Amino acid sequence: MPELPEVETVRRGLAPVLEGAQINAVEQRRPDLRFPFPTDFASRLTGRRVLRLGRRAKYLLFTLDDDTVLISHLGMSGSFRILLDSEDDEAGGTMPGAFAQPRGKSSLHDHLVLRIEGPLGPATITYNDPRRFGFMELTCVDGLDAHPRFASLGVEPTGNELSAPYLAQRLAGKSSPLKTALMDQSIIAGLGNIYVCEALWRAGLSPTAPAKRLVRKAGRPTARLETLTATIRAVIHEAIAAGGSSLRDHIRTDGSLGYFQHRFSVYGREGEPCAGAGCNNTVRRISQAGRSTFYCPRCQKH
Repeated sequence: MPELPEVETVRRGLAPVLEGAQINAVEQRRPDLRFPFPTDFASRLTGRRVLRLGRRAKYLLFTLDDDTVLISHLGMSGSFRILLDSEDDEAGGTMPGAFAQPRGKSSLHDHLVLRIEGPLGPATITYNDPRRFGFMELTCVDGLDAHPRFASLGVEPTGNELSAPYLAQRLAGKSSPLKTALMDQSIIAGLGNIYVCEALWRAGLSPTAPAKRLVRKAGRPTARLETLTATIRAVIHEAIAAGGSSLRDHIRTDGSLGYFQHRFSVYGREGEPCAGAGCNNTVRRISQAGRSTFYCPRCQKH
């Protein structure tokens, strides 16, 4: 499943082509993906102009000129492919995103094709999804925050709303493990398993420690929570800058691989030496809430 940095690199790759573009034709090649396409989906998009392309957690948001918002989730294997009319058709187009093994380009899995006229000229935008775990929905701008997909989401890890006082408020009294609490999407939206593991290692915090331990009795954040908050933001920003984690299917806008995975200190490194300076311990893996947690028991005691 793509994590937030991967989705953000997809957004950044699509934006120069789609923002300001008019959708001239829509070819919907099947009635559903993970869920059925909305009623009259193709006709509701045809003729519309894309005003902006945003992201909320792991969702892409296409805001159209009639105040409709197209919500797109990539699922396990979804990807967009861009082919400018000025490009050689045999090149197959550009796949924006941060995917390590190239995602499918077989036309058998091209489920949605948009013909657009945009800032870079006429182009074809194709949505390909071999496993069909992705989905698309339509809603209105005014109802976006109240939409069932977003109503209970917490703050973005890239925004100013993520602060130590905010986390102190949300973690106060929580006896659940810190790793599990940070994975709660109602607290931090879009923060996934990879980056929680990495942030906890950098902050020197145990994934199994009670979350409430980082909050003072008066409800104020401890120094460790201040450090963790800054670390979460840094890890996410570094991953976006590197083009995502490049796991399994993920590839950058220019077709090259993202490289944040080469900076992993603990994630996926069970049994390997810890990257901590002067640490001669090895990385361990445990299961928490059905997800693998990687950590160093020596560096992450607190």
